[in-house]
Amino acid sequence: MARRVSESRRSSRANGPEDVRVDWHSVDWAECEDHVRRLRRRIFKATQEGDLKKVRNLQKLMLRSRSNTLVSVRRVTQQSTGRKTAGIDGETALTPKERGRLADRIQRSEHPWKARPVKRVFIPKANGKQRPLGIPVIIDRVLQNRVKNALEPEWEARFEPRSYGFRPGRGCHDAIEAIYNTMGRKGATRLWVLDADLAAAFDRINHAELLDALGMFPGRSMIRGWLRAGVVEEGRFLRTDEGTPQGGVISPLLLNVALHGMETAAGSRYRHAGAGNRGAFTARDAPVLVRYADDFVAMCRSEEEAHRVKSELGKWLEPRGLRFNEEKTRVVHVTQGFDFLGFGVRRFGDKLLIRPSKDAVERVRERLKAEVKALYGANAGGVLRKLTPITRGWAAYDRTVVSSRVFADLDNYMWVLTYKWAKRAHPLKSKDWIVKRYFGRFNKVRQDRWVFGDRLSGAYLVKFSWTGIVRHTLVKGAASVDDPSLIEYWEKRRRRKAPPPMDKTSLSLAYRQRGLCPLCRQALIVGAEYEPDNPREWINWFAASKKMLNKHHFEYRRDGGSDEKKNLRLVHADCHRQLHAKDGRRSRSRNL
Repeated sequence: MARRVSESRRSSRANGPEDVRVDWHSVDWAECEDHVRRLRRRIFKATQEGDLKKVRNLQKLMLRSRSNTLVSVRRVTQQSTGRKTAGIDGETALTPKERGRLADRIQRSEHPWKARPVKRVFIPKANGKQRPLGIPVIIDRVLQNRVKNALEPEWEARFEPRSYGFRPGRGCHDAIEAIYNTMGRKGATRLWVLDADLAAAFDRINHAELLDALGMFPGRSMIRGWLRAGVVEEGRFLRTDEGTPQGGVISPLLLNVALHGMETAAGSRYRHAGAGNRGAFTARDAPVLVRYADDFVAMCRSEEEAHRVKSELGKWLEPRGLRFNEEKTRVVHVTQGFDFLGFGVRRFGDKLLIRPSKDAVERVRERLKAEVKALYGANAGGVLRKLTPITRGWAAYDRTVVSSRVFADLDNYMWVLTYKWAKRAHPLKSKDWIVKRYFGRFNKVRQDRWVFGDRLSGAYLVKFSWTGIVRHTLVKGAASVDDPSLIEYWEKRRRRKAPPPMDKTSLSLAYRQRGLCPLCRQALIVGAEYEPDNPREWINWFAASKKMLNKHHFEYRRDGGSDEKKNLRLVHADCHRQLHAKDGRRSRSRNL
């Protein structure tokens, strides 16, 4: 009886009292995140057990959950890098009051929501072309995140082991490590590769096939509405009879659902390895398919097997509305090499080398050149603010492979660019004067007098080669962060994982705090469970993540607190603002 009452109270807190307005600064985010995480694990476990009725009931509970609504509003309006981008209605929610009203509006809505068309914008692709991006209105983004929290754990229990794209706890480095584990051994036999590319996968997904795959999911009608909402491009409305717009919160998950089963279609099979190790070992005579969203490679024993896999996958893709891009799809031997996710993979004799691809290196050189050129006329501080995220982000993406020589070459290139910038800023000054003014041993730890920096502030440009090479540890088998039996595994993995490049004090604090914010007890790098899939996005992700972290003084400086590490805590900027907002309220109440 006591247990039933406890669960009832917990459910009441999760769904929230109906007559209470949201005071954004008073929300207990640790409790809300815990409610959502616990419910996701229950959905995962019920799916594993094959109890579909329980899965649907738990999903309905998630869709009604007040905690899910609050967490979704926070993710979309505070933590997302696109939080300042509005949809066709021009609305955003950037203040605590606006976020509270948005959460109230969604939680109290009694009528089915009609999806609004997305706003189409274009962003540059790595190859220089334009990628169409669909920006939903703010309320649709929040609703999509709510639905995603209900749908994702069900499919996490089903997804194939070597699917790594847009899944919590998995990333592009897992995909690269899976390739290395398959082809890197001295006696490796799968040396023929189907290097495949799908033509406009997001834009051509068959709606009927996708909705059939979702079955009787409680939020199915909402997903149908988003798929068919249409787009607005330059003021014109266009219907969407196929595809899911890139830019939607739920779109990557829907793509993974649509492509689920690709490993089976290619003929991949796994040996039974006991409980908790599903998908850890591939059958000896089967090909290995590694997929990151719509990018994949199939590693086979012979050229004939690679062509057979391509033929079988072509038949499997057709009813889903997808097809190969024949210009970019090829069958090659690993000694010829191939590119995947910005890395070049090639075997020399018995050794497999994975390095940053030539195209990726050329792209970052072109970007650095363009950025420095745009900074002509700026001061040294402006140059550092613009270039530091690029060097840190690009190095963080490529530090898991053979990159030392590439990093050194890029450092030399950066020296040439920064010297040219300084020479242009001071055309009448000598070379010695410029070197003394902008280059020196700014980093006291390193014996390097050719570091570009600002004499006024002491800030300096971090070099690529200062980022150490760290081998990535492959996630085991089909392991998922939603699996309640693997909680300890994911905690250990998070502690062992190489942190993103940051200043020495922040790195020390993050290590001491085990990567958690002490105020909300969540991961410091928000969204780190969904790592970006290319260097450009890593650069943006690093810059955004850096802005989202603050150093909090345990004893305030106004009360005599120092800047020593023992008095500092690394916290989310949002948590920091919320804490000081509460301080302000307490101060005002004392004055009254």
